[in-house]
Amino acid sequence: MFEPELRETMQLIVAEATARNLSFATAESCTGGLLAGLFTEIPGSSAVFDRGFVTYSNAAKTELLGVDSAIIAREGAVSAATARAMVAGALAHSQANIAIAITGIAGPGGGSAEKPEGLVWFACQIRGHEARCVERRFGALGRSRVRTAALVTALALLREALGA
Repeated sequence: MFEPELRETMQLIVAEATARNLSFATAESCTGGLLAGLFTEIPGSSAVFDRGFVTYSNAAKTELLGVDSAIIAREGAVSAATARAMVAGALAHSQANIAIAITGIAGPGGGSAEKPEGLVWFACQIRGHEARCVERRFGALGRSRVRTAALVTALALLREALGA
């Protein structure tokens, strides 16, 4: 289902987290649960993957993660502020040590001059520490390629959080 490189990277993450007794939660919008799916593709991931939140709509972000609707109204669903609120909500509503949030515009369409197609915001946070936010502008690669590129970035952030 997933490219071999993605599976191999996730296997490393799962192995490292297992050795360190750490667990993860995901909060996904534009990737629609792909990162959670990649976690569960790996045998033994149940030891480290606590849960995933697919919060595609703004209402879901508010209801499931506690994202303040004022943040979405002011900054937009695709913003650093929303990604930070999503990752904080994933930690608050899980038992995970590390959470990651992804929100973006996969396209086609839906973008603007300020927030073009291919814009994705990420937030990764270790419980008790500040969130690290990253903006990526992948461009109008097409929906599948933007979502795959978002997975690659998310994996890099998770490896960084693990110090791997």
